[in-house]
Amino acid sequence: MSGRMNSDGEKSSKSRIWGSDIIADALREQDIPYVCLVPGASFRGLQDSIVNHLGNETPKILVCLHEEHSVSIAHGWAQVTNEPLAAIVHTNVGLMHATMTIFNVWCDRMPAIIIGATGPADAEKRRPWIEWIHTSIDQGALVRDYTKWDDQPASVPAAFESLLRAYQLSLTAPCGPVYICLDAAIQDCELENQIAVPDPARFQPAAAQEASPEVLRQAAKLLLEAKKPVILPGRVSRSREKWDLRIRLAEFLGASVLTELKVGAAFPTGHPLHGAGSGFFFSKKAIELIGSADRMLYTAKKNGKNSDH
Repeated sequence: MSGRMNSDGEKSSKSRIWGSDIIADALREQDIPYVCLVPGASFRGLQDSIVNHLGNETPKILVCLHEEHSVSIAHGWAQVTNEPLAAIVHTNVGLMHATMTIFNVWCDRMPAIIIGATGPADAEKRRPWIEWIHTSIDQGALVRDYTKWDDQPASVPAAFESLLRAYQLSLTAPCGPVYICLDAAIQDCELENQIAVPDPARFQPAAAQEASPEVLRQAAKLLLEAKKPVILPGRVSRSREKWDLRIRLAEFLGASVLTELKVGAAFPTGHPLHGAGSGFFFSKKAIELIGSADRMLYTAKKNGKNSDH
């Protein structure tokens, strides 16, 4: 890695390996295309490694003006692609800035990897004043009520594994944001040699559960026999192919379809089978359709994939 300055202000040799290089490698292993961030000293090591060790490619840094912007961009990316971005937030104050948008990701059940940082846990390594006020014992407690999982790894190998596990858990249904807090001293530590890290292939998201063929046959029979079926599309995929299939299914069954504004578009509101106007809550007409339905079908998206089930 080039460009890191040592304690004497001298430029580091390319042959030197830093803890943040290994942590940056974990982001690349997951094919995360972008990291959204407001530059901050608490993650100076990781920021440096993304630029100088990875060449600012996979991931590429998107510089933002506020931590809410960083997490909101990751949120929007997940809504469109069903895949997570990383957002890096500065210790304490940056995480406090981002809390509302992390909550939004949680409510929307979208995957996002939120990376935070703290000053050195070892008090002897903290710079005067600034790293004392930017060090927390349990930073994840700020967002623990609305994240799927959080971690504060205490070594470079643990940080590598933590990021792999974060990706896995974020994309496992139900999807959601995860938070990893990185110690500044771990990022800045110089490694004697390359260290052993776990195989990323061991940390793939869990496969979505599938209904048995017999259950699917029974469901199809019930829908074909229905006189007043209603379809409630949930958090479905955004592919054009699946959009067209949902329309074909509704037309084949002659089913009324009800959508709402709390999830992404799932069915054309101008279609004759769209039973009532979309809103944040069901209208009186929609409630009447639900009340008179003899069969109801709810469709949802498999986690991280452009397919419905």
